[in-house]
Amino acid sequence: MENPKGEKNSLPAEGMRDWKKKTIIFMASQSMSLFGTALVNFAIIWYITLTTASGIMLTLSMMASFLPQILISLFAGVWADRLNRKYVIMASDGLTAAATLGLALFFMAGYRELWLLFAATAIRSVGSGIQSPAISAIMPQFVPPEQLVRVNGISGSLRSFILILSPAAGGWLLAAYSVETAFLVDVVTAALAIAIMGLLRVPPHEKAAARQNASTLEDLKQGILYMKGHPLLRRLLFYYAIFFFLVSPAAFLTPLMVTRSFGAEVWRLTANEVLYSSGAIAGGLIMAAWGGFRHRMLTIAMACGAHGLFVALLGLAPGFTAYLAAMFLLGVFMPIFSTAETVMIQETVDVNMQGRVFSMIEVIILAVMPAGMLLFGPLADKTKVEYLLIATGLLMAAVSGLILSENRNLLRHPE
Repeated sequence: MENPKGEKNSLPAEGMRDWKKKTIIFMASQSMSLFGTALVNFAIIWYITLTTASGIMLTLSMMASFLPQILISLFAGVWADRLNRKYVIMASDGLTAAATLGLALFFMAGYRELWLLFAATAIRSVGSGIQSPAISAIMPQFVPPEQLVRVNGISGSLRSFILILSPAAGGWLLAAYSVETAFLVDVVTAALAIAIMGLLRVPPHEKAAARQNASTLEDLKQGILYMKGHPLLRRLLFYYAIFFFLVSPAAFLTPLMVTRSFGAEVWRLTANEVLYSSGAIAGGLIMAAWGGFRHRMLTIAMACGAHGLFVALLGLAPGFTAYLAAMFLLGVFMPIFSTAETVMIQETVDVNMQGRVFSMIEVIILAVMPAGMLLFGPLADKTKVEYLLIATGLLMAAVSGLILSENRNLLRHPE
């Protein structure tokens, strides 16, 4: 497919053979990896909560999760473009497993200091930052362009299902066994993920095969210049930054709203998470079946506007049942937005630049959502969360209008 700058996406044709088998191998590997990672993330949060009941300790844990990933992500995009992405993914899983295994051994030996948890979390964050752009960029190397929406939609649904399953599994392991058991499960799932990924047969992309000798900083500079010179990509990154800044109250403050407005029962907080994730599963399947509008930007605008509508309805919900219904529908539109955005990049960005572009997306998400909480978190102590949800929901709807106004040609031929 030609991108808007007239460049060609250099997809190796031989990599498309047996694409269904390769997709199954890839998804199986990533599902294993994600399950173990999510399980340990929940186990660490719960362990800190149960042993310290300290907001400061939880904040330090969140910083250990976010900051290393932000710092490594830009360089990770360069590595994903320069190296064989398959081996980048396998190496990052190995790094994460090694950190978790070390943590398990320390705990089993009786060393349970919190700094060990923070150190392991930081190393795992680095592994996630290295892996994320490679995962998104490798798909076009073995998935035909016309199947990218379907594959990304199914992948998103699998991810949401695992994020429902992993807290339940983590809670059971903590109750029935110990936190060390949860750590060891992650080591096993990472080993399985690496072994399964080893079965994936896909040629390296052009830049990795060429083994160019440019420095990491030079490659990073080229990636930034590429994005600056790509009008469509610049607009897309701008919309993405605004959207995820405005999403932060719905992402982080809804449990607080549930507790304040409906009750502090555990089942309510559980229902809040399960309904959102169930909606995300449905949204991924909808995208896999429907594919979105022919113009990806129109799908992005529609999903952004619908997401804003249901965020506002969360704040207007007259009771908990109505709130959960809005939360489910909110979950539906997040994978529609993210799938359309991911496929748009996969279709229009040179395959040798996709690692750096996806790493910029990662940096945006990791930076703007905490930045949003610096604003909305303190505001939530001075006003109702409902008011913040209504305001940010309406602003998201306005962003949807901005997307349409800046891409007027989409309105002429929407299908």
